[in-house]
Amino acid sequence: MRFSKILCTFVALSNIMAKILLIDTSTEVCLVALADNTQLLASRIDTNGQNHSKLIGTFVQDVLHEAGITAHQLDAVALSAGPGSYTGLRIGTSFVKGLCFAADKPVITLPTLQILAQEALLQNPNIEPHATLCPMIDARRMEVYTAAYSTALQEVTPAWPEIVTEASYATYLEKPTYFFGNGSNKCQSTLTQANAHFIANIIPSAKAMMLLAQKAYDAQQFADTAYFEPFYLKEFMATMPKNKIF
Repeated sequence: MRFSKILCTFVALSNIMAKILLIDTSTEVCLVALADNTQLLASRIDTNGQNHSKLIGTFVQDVLHEAGITAHQLDAVALSAGPGSYTGLRIGTSFVKGLCFAADKPVITLPTLQILAQEALLQNPNIEPHATLCPMIDARRMEVYTAAYSTALQEVTPAWPEIVTEASYATYLEKPTYFFGNGSNKCQSTLTQANAHFIANIIPSAKAMMLLAQKAYDAQQFADTAYFEPFYLKEFMATMPKNKIF
């Protein structure tokens, strides 16, 4: 099992025990979990996509209560920092900043696309070692937010917005390339090359965040709580309601 191999390697490399609160509101998923090194102590998840602001506080209270600790006993808080939903990212960022200032805890920011890539590897142990991983977050129409990773989760190409056509990803598709995430479904009829493979039902998970957050904690890779901002990738474009009356 690939997850067992990843976990065993990770345990060997990780030497700092840490209780890390994991929070993701960057997509339709609202996820809160508590990890202690490589053990998940508690988790809550909602996939409806419209309730982040209502659920995040309750979820945090629930997982801390289930684990029997307070926010002051955490070692860090990890946040999925984008790209993704503008509103979701603002909700998560505002909550995490308030929590970390109040409890005096450091913040770990994790790329949402890398979390998806980690989850794809956990669920699919037979992906070829030389393959490329291309997570996709739905933007609008045929646009996605995407990036390219190796199976070692090294960034091959940084995140970019892509309007998907038949010519998209031509360089990557010279070898096996795996597409997944909530933006990938709409691309299956366009990317039909032999090396294009699609993995269904990949969403951010507590296990994926746990592995990436602990690695960052071991390296003491913390964000500046006061000044970090979500990675929007593109500026928010507000629209005026058609029935607006002045």
